[in-house]
Amino acid sequence: MTDDGAVAPIDDGDDWNRDFDPRSDARERALNILFEADVRGCAPREVVERIQVPLDALTTLLVEGVEKHRARIDELISSHSHAWSIDRMATTDRNVLRVATYELIGRADIPTAVVLNEAVGLAKRYGTDDSGRFVNGMLSAIARTTREGASPATD
Repeated sequence: MTDDGAVAPIDDGDDWNRDFDPRSDARERALNILFEADVRGCAPREVVERIQVPLDALTTLLVEGVEKHRARIDELISSHSHAWSIDRMATTDRNVLRVATYELIGRADIPTAVVLNEAVGLAKRYGTDDSGRFVNGMLSAIARTTREGASPATD
């Protein structure tokens, strides 16, 4: 409030939305949908059907891409994880890896560094203290094999 009791205008410099990136937001929504499906033991499309608002195109692409290519994605994750079976991984880490692995195999237009940075950010935000390092190591290994000669997923 100002001295005369009026409400002060909002300073655009303090806007909470200044760092909003719709692509990062879509990845976060996809993670949340896949996490819920994983915990409930249902298909991601069942979670999507319960959502009351329409999803943006990128969230839909990510969720459907993970669902369609889940066997290949999980095989890639499993084959690069020497210490953990995919079922023993934290649910958050497992689903961050699924989204990012789909992007590595199915979205050649997204630079590898972007895929890794976005995934590590989600892992740090939603996972354990070790999630960021774990996801980074796993995805670095997966990227070396998928982005260097492996055929991309097709939708």
